[in-house]
Amino acid sequence: MSADHVHDETDHNHPIDWREHGVKVIPGDSLDPNTAQTPGMNRATAIDRARAGAEKIWAGTVVIHANAKTGAHHHGDLESIIYVVKGRARMRWGEKLEYVAEAGPGDFIFVPPYVPHQEINANADETLECVVVRSGQEPIVVNLDIDPVEKPEGVPWIDPIHR
Repeated sequence: MSADHVHDETDHNHPIDWREHGVKVIPGDSLDPNTAQTPGMNRATAIDRARAGAEKIWAGTVVIHANAKTGAHHHGDLESIIYVVKGRARMRWGEKLEYVAEAGPGDFIFVPPYVPHQEINANADETLECVVVRSGQEPIVVNLDIDPVEKPEGVPWIDPIHR
């Protein structure tokens, strides 16, 4: 970053207090469980406006117990990214949860706005631990009452740019 850019970010009469308005490190054992929940999972907030001053994103963790699944839900107009840290995630989505894909440690999952979905821990004896980032601050969770199809269709991801 050039010195000119830093200069543009400050007002000579009111310089920015970078100590208070700079980088924030939120310890993993200090996350806030007081956020919108869905049956079958435990969400905890790491980054939001109140805790870190974020204006455009929300980030936190999700833990799903061994052999458990969440209720079907969506997050309104928010985009979500799920990064699998530990375990095996089975995602179902669609009007009747008719599609399915799996992800493991190091994999990313993208959930577009309004997509009905369900997270399933595909492992019978290990927790599923993920990091979630959303495109907005509102804790939107719309829990849905869906009768899922018996056998969902597997959908492999194909890179649309590097086919």
